[in-house]
Amino acid sequence: MSDRGALNGAVALITGASGGIGGAVCAAVADAGARVVATDIADPPKDLRADAWVQHDVTSAGDWTDVIDEIRRQFGRLDCLVNNAGISLVQSIADTSIEQWRRVSSVNVESVLLGLQASLSLLREGGKDRIGGSSVVNVASTAGLRGVALNAAYSASKGAVTLLTKSAAREFAAFGYPIRVNSVHPGVVETHMIDSIVARYVEAGAEPSMQAAKAAFAARTPLGRLARPDEIAGGVVFLCSPAASFMTGAELVIDGGALC
Repeated sequence: MSDRGALNGAVALITGASGGIGGAVCAAVADAGARVVATDIADPPKDLRADAWVQHDVTSAGDWTDVIDEIRRQFGRLDCLVNNAGISLVQSIADTSIEQWRRVSSVNVESVLLGLQASLSLLREGGKDRIGGSSVVNVASTAGLRGVALNAAYSASKGAVTLLTKSAAREFAAFGYPIRVNSVHPGVVETHMIDSIVARYVEAGAEPSMQAAKAAFAARTPLGRLARPDEIAGGVVFLCSPAASFMTGAELVIDGGALC
């Protein structure tokens, strides 16, 4: 679901574009009519849909400055920022090192702060002539709403993203900035990341096999299956579009009913 034409004329920046959700968001946003700037620290996949690509370490303030400068040079505006880059850590609390904890927080939370700071000027400019203003979508997780065993660092980081989103939404509104800020909370999505997470659960003895683990995830979901990346991307397009013009500070949960 891309709401074709909903983002005509918009310029969208998507981080973590080499991953499953990131690639799907790029495609959906492009189908909706936006020009897409895709970034990732990893190399881009061959089938990536983007008008521009920038290698990007989201934990680096300097890289963020370079990305925004390039967007200003090529496109002259920025209408949508999708903070999608993220990493997971499957580890017990007892065995989680402070270095691991800080790394997850740096990629998942601090990058969102850096992105907001670097892009604020362009988003304010772009939001002046858009219905509903500019849009920031922070990709969090249902793990940030309820916590997950053996994934404390990830869960805590996504919980922080949730409240950073709400803080930014209230602050920007208080200052009169034409920028909406919302978060998307995927459940379990069929991607390479979930495969690596499940493999660690199996290795830790928490699940007997990858097949059993995925079957358990599906069984705990009322819709009875894992999500496709494009189903998460559809929610991102909606939040970026004028259809969501009265939404800011919201949590859009896309989890097949797992939290209901």
